[in-house]
Amino acid sequence: MASGAALGAIVGSLLRFRRRDVDRHLTWAFPDRPPAWRARVARACYRHFGREAVATLRAGRWSAVELRERTRMVGLDDFRAAAAAGAGVVLLTGHLGNWELGGAAIAARDVPLDVVGKGMSNRRFQDDLFAQRERLGMRVIEMGEASRRALRSLAEGRVVALLGDQSAHGGGVLVPFFGRAAVTARGPALFAVRSGAPVFVAFALRDGGWPARYGIRFERLSLAPRGDVEEDVLALTRAYTRALEVAVQAAPEQYFWQHRRWKGAPAEEPVSDAQVTNRRSYP
Repeated sequence: MASGAALGAIVGSLLRFRRRDVDRHLTWAFPDRPPAWRARVARACYRHFGREAVATLRAGRWSAVELRERTRMVGLDDFRAAAAAGAGVVLLTGHLGNWELGGAAIAARDVPLDVVGKGMSNRRFQDDLFAQRERLGMRVIEMGEASRRALRSLAEGRVVALLGDQSAHGGGVLVPFFGRAAVTARGPALFAVRSGAPVFVAFALRDGGWPARYGIRFERLSLAPRGDVEEDVLALTRAYTRALEVAVQAAPEQYFWQHRRWKGAPAEEPVSDAQVTNRRSYP
């Protein structure tokens, strides 16, 4: 674990992989914080993901008992009740903390869980990662099949988990993220709107101390349908993004700032919520 953290530090401070992006994103998200604070968060972010990469690999050998012991969950009863109702559940998470362990911990509690996974250029790594998810009790849906299989899974009463904080290449919706317009994939919200399934957000944040333990809090997003699919998708995406922003503020060093979250937005300038709402989709 220490070696993973050290490797992350080397990548961020010596190789400076996407370090310019990380520094810019932290400046946008936390303009009122002093530069020294943002620099500490940036360094801690690289160490965090180096360490969590090792933790994810090690978790492939953990039993369901150990996964349960390593994680504490808040709001699990409400989440279980929604899953047991038989209408399926859409679970939205993000690139915060350790989303792989979060999914494994839910599956270890006997919740039927499907995870939507994006294809990778390194097919061997992708195959290994998808196989590990299956070993840990998660059923994998590849992104290219999500429009069909995710709705089928929800109809079967299963939980479908998605990472909803990636920049959309096209056809996304504009929502504010730390005061700036971000082009956000509409698919996760669209699954929920079309299926009528309840929607939860949850993030697996690493606690301090050793051995590593994680806290996962489930929050139900309750939005009254307006009868307009696009309006409902926008409202749900905004609610999810706001929940993510609050979670990131609690543990900024655990967010994946290396991702170009604001890429493709019409302007790299701060905007109000009203301005973003008036420009609902892009492009």
